[in-house]
Amino acid sequence: MADPNPIRNVSDTALWVAVYRAMETERSDALFRDPFARRLAGERGQAIVDAMPRGKSMSWPMVVRTAVMDEIVMRCVQQGARTVLNLAAGLDARPYRLPLPRALRWLHVDLPDMVEYFSERMRDETPHCELEFIAADMRDADARRDVFTRASAHGPVLVITEGLLVYLEPAQVADLAAALHDIANARWWLMDLGSPMLLKLLEKRWQPRLSQGNAPFRFAPAEGTGFFAPFGWREAEFRSTWDESFRLHRTMPGGWLWKLLSRLQPARKREAGRRMSGIVLLEAEASP
Repeated sequence: MADPNPIRNVSDTALWVAVYRAMETERSDALFRDPFARRLAGERGQAIVDAMPRGKSMSWPMVVRTAVMDEIVMRCVQQGARTVLNLAAGLDARPYRLPLPRALRWLHVDLPDMVEYFSERMRDETPHCELEFIAADMRDADARRDVFTRASAHGPVLVITEGLLVYLEPAQVADLAAALHDIANARWWLMDLGSPMLLKLLEKRWQPRLSQGNAPFRFAPAEGTGFFAPFGWREAEFRSTWDESFRLHRTMPGGWLWKLLSRLQPARKREAGRRMSGIVLLEAEASP
């Protein structure tokens, strides 16, 4: 673990985020409990956090993202979701840690190596719902069509792309958006979404190490959720990471001071700051 940049590829970022879930779980006032996170992250996950600039102090947006997505997942399930299609699922242990109904169908999709790593470490655990592991490369059009067709068989479908889109090119996201609407027939799409302002902020802090590890940040549309409208999606809910960090008491160091100073800014600039990063729920428009 002496490598100055232990991130080897995009899949390693799942180890990184798992450490943040472990850190939150170990708090006495934890927002959620993921008892599997430390085991899943392993030594490499901790090495990544230690190597990243301000690695530990920057846990807050990932913790907020996890907590808010947990809330939205549970609400969509209560509203009738029968299948969850979790793309680039990484080390997401929600089927094991959330009180999901037994009849819910959860498709855990990722690259073969990642699926093998996760399933091997969770082999002695029992999920709360019907969990299916699917090893597939979503960059392959045929594989994508097969998985999405399989998901559409038991709707309504909720799609999760937590921590995925930022690593894709806009054209790849456009293809994904069209396929999720037209082939998977998904009703909801849960994602995290950043703005160009966020990418610019992270360029100096994290981008060099991520690029060296073949995991550069790429997708942050200037039009925000409007990017998805041509593919049949509308914004149903936008939860600002900044606002949610105060609601959940997991804001950045010095966040309260920044919040006070923001009141001096014009309303348009404050709103841009709110939407710099968020957890988004899209809903499918009916096909014409």
